[in-house]
Amino acid sequence: MNIKLFHSEISVSQPLPYAIEGIQAGFPSPAQECISEYIDLNQELIEHPTATFYGRVSGDSMIDEGICEGDIIVIDRSLEPRNKDLAVCCVDGDFTLKRIVIEPEKAWLIPANEKFDPILVTQDNRFIVWGVVTYVIKKYRRPRR
Repeated sequence: MNIKLFHSEISVSQPLPYAIEGIQAGFPSPAQECISEYIDLNQELIEHPTATFYGRVSGDSMIDEGICEGDIIVIDRSLEPRNKDLAVCCVDGDFTLKRIVIEPEKAWLIPANEKFDPILVTQDNRFIVWGVVTYVIKKYRRPRR
């Protein structure tokens, strides 16, 4: 799985209309007559601006978690990884996106696709957790054919 990385840019505010009462995923509710609240995704998604990057997912090793090719992940490098965090890791010079399971003296990088095996990381590997994934941004509308 390759990940193309981008710096986050928060110097420009981009407030968007926001349905403060929420969007029903069950029974429909009456449409709001007026949306008076705004949300700025930079403010909502980025807690540590200087340590936050965006990445575009390439590959399908996390597809069973709903993370697909082309999705954008928000990566915070300032967070200390916790057991079972979704993380961008560098193993022997290669980046990968996996769930990290931390054990004494080793770690496991767990894919979410049965086609891929877990990766055992030991003291013999060059290994860093590059950053912890805090959000996944998906595109749902399919391109026209």
